[in-house]
Amino acid sequence: MSSLFFIEPCIRLLQIDIFAQVLQADGGTRSACINAATVALSDAGIPMRDLVTSCSAGYLNSTHLLDLNYVEDSAGGADVTLGIMPKLDKITLLQMDAKLPLDIFENVVQLAIEGCKAVATYIREVLLENTKQLEYRRGT
Repeated sequence: MSSLFFIEPCIRLLQIDIFAQVLQADGGTRSACINAATVALSDAGIPMRDLVTSCSAGYLNSTHLLDLNYVEDSAGGADVTLGIMPKLDKITLLQMDAKLPLDIFENVVQLAIEGCKAVATYIREVLLENTKQLEYRRGT
């Protein structure tokens, strides 16, 4: 008597679900939530390849704008929400709500990248300061 067994390998992957509730919005909520999630994961000591930071940029009345507020976002111009891993130089999110000529699109995306990198620098500084204060309180 022979038996045939099929055993499926069980691969466990780490999954972390993050829920953000926006209590008041003045534009940029998606970017704010992404940045908040990055800070929360980093502060909790979750290992990550890089921070993920986000920023919006747009083009309205022949002007490039960074970090659009609600009025600018609602004015009908094109806007781009971008998420990046700044050290790895990888884009994790790209959302555009209107069409743009290629040259203007490239300028808007570059502005958003610079904004994301500035946010990343600030987050790193805050996390480093927080870590130093924790070490000081623990006496290490």
